[in-house]
Amino acid sequence: MSLKIRMARAGTKKRPVYHIVVADSRYPRDGRFIERLGYFNPLMPKDNAERLKFDIEKAKSWLAKGATPSDRILRFLDAAGVRKRPARSNPERAVPRKERKARAEAAAKAAAAAPKPAAAAPGAEAGRIVPAPPPLGALP
Repeated sequence: MSLKIRMARAGTKKRPVYHIVVADSRYPRDGRFIERLGYFNPLMPKDNAERLKFDIEKAKSWLAKGATPSDRILRFLDAAGVRKRPARSNPERAVPRKERKARAEAAAKAAAAAPKPAAAAPGAEAGRIVPAPPPLGALP
């Protein structure tokens, strides 16, 4: 059984509230769960204490049992100092969009300016000589 610590969506349309739950990875996002560990309300201000309520001790016990946290839960655990979140590196995203376009155009121009190999006769690609077919009326 593959356990995940993840968020299940609750609340109304355009007013989400998320329950932090431990569930089997095969269960649907908002479906069955094993235990509820807290909640997260993204609509509250970030400095509000009621934005996130998370039972860290229960999370530690589930992590010891082999549960894997989702990306967002891993952020919460990293902020609490329970588990370190690995840094992600996407150097292409750090480059402004205009520079990325300019690089792509320069690469396309370089590819277009590169000399193309001449097309060879059919059958001559491996250096072999292909005999001409016999005339239509000739018998062997």
